[in-house]
Amino acid sequence: MTTAYLALLVLVGLGRLVELRISRRNQRQLERQGVRKVPETNFHWMVLVHSGVLAGAAAEVVLLRRPLIPALAITMGALFVLANILRWWVIRTLAGHWNVEVMASSRIGVVMSGPYRWVRHPNYVAVVIELFALPMMHTAWITALAGTAANLEILRHRLRLEEDTLMADQAYRATMGEKPRFLPKLF
Repeated sequence: MTTAYLALLVLVGLGRLVELRISRRNQRQLERQGVRKVPETNFHWMVLVHSGVLAGAAAEVVLLRRPLIPALAITMGALFVLANILRWWVIRTLAGHWNVEVMASSRIGVVMSGPYRWVRHPNYVAVVIELFALPMMHTAWITALAGTAANLEILRHRLRLEEDTLMADQAYRATMGEKPRFLPKLF
């Protein structure tokens, strides 16, 4: 089962490379429309944490001989799949707006469909769940906890930058400003 898990980690890494290509294509298109990229000093740390979770989970499973606990693997696998469904729903909904870097794209239109009907940042919810669930599928709990903590710290800074950028646009503020950031209001 360890080999299958390591193969999954490789597939996730390859998936991230595909996402980077989509992001770069979208970024070029946005720049042609006059949208600027917002300088972000922590972006390289985000890349490092995401890569580190993949490498750390592999190392922890192999070097510390983490067991595969079926009930945990199934639960975390389901969370991982649901997080990826949400993440790809976000990518599909945002279409040409979707990017791994902060872009001031709301001036060319505010996306209010898909998961954005209920929350402002569904992608971050998906990524936090995914970065915790993926290592935990094979009980790599050190990587899950350290990766989640590091990711949350990076997101704290990124959210401040992204929110400042988005809320500076009156159309975004008017349509999205009252929506919750991460979890929909139930009542």
